Amino acid sequence: MKNVLIMGASGMIGRICLRQCLENKDVAKATIFVRKPIGMEHPKLNEVVLADFYDYSSVTQHLQNQDVCLYCIGVYTGQVDKQEFSRITVDMTKAFASALKAQSPDAAFCFLSGGGADEKEKSPILFAREKGKAENILKSLDFKSLHLFRPGYIYPVAPRKEPNFSYKLMRFLYKPLISKLGKSASVTSEQLASAMVRAGLSAQGKMTVWENRDIRA
Repeated sequence: MKNVLIMGASGMIGRICLRQCLENKDVAKATIFVRKPIGMEHPKLNEVVLADFYDYSSVTQHLQNQDVCLYCIGVYTGQVDKQEFSRITVDMTKAFASALKAQSPDAAFCFLSGGGADEKEKSPILFAREKGKAENILKSLDFKSLHLFRPGYIYPVAPRKEPNFSYKLMRFLYKPLISKLGKSASVTSEQLASAMVRAGLSAQGKMTVWENRDIRA
């Protein structure tokens, strides 16, 4: 049985990952770092309330003896300004991953990136460029097993308030159009979370890049 640490457990994908881990017989404990309690109790759940996601010096004991990390923290383009987008996407990822590597050097790291992530860090598209930077930081930390997930459009299975008009439109068009564009175009939130959990628990390979088609397969 494995210990799993989930970042972003209150978000769309992280919430599903948490549910699946709590239901999975191969998971001994699921640790989550949250800014405020999520209102859930479970024998496997270890909830750690942390105000600053850039500083883990006060919670190092919770980073120890972790076998798998499912990193699902993200922000939508346009939701914050460019500087804050970079801080959340790149700096926050680096702060957490570095702290985890120091305490659990053999942990498998599963990172929710995005389709089109540019590892050359030259894309004019903010999302692609910053996700590429974050991926490169994770590669440099040399995790024993690193899984980079690059989904296309993620269809939210559970009802939610969409962050902007573009996502409202995408959700509206998903069943009649987007879902029929092929396996490279989209994935459901359940499919993505399941792929991340399974990859983390199996932890095979030094580094694996999961494009949308791979996630669906």
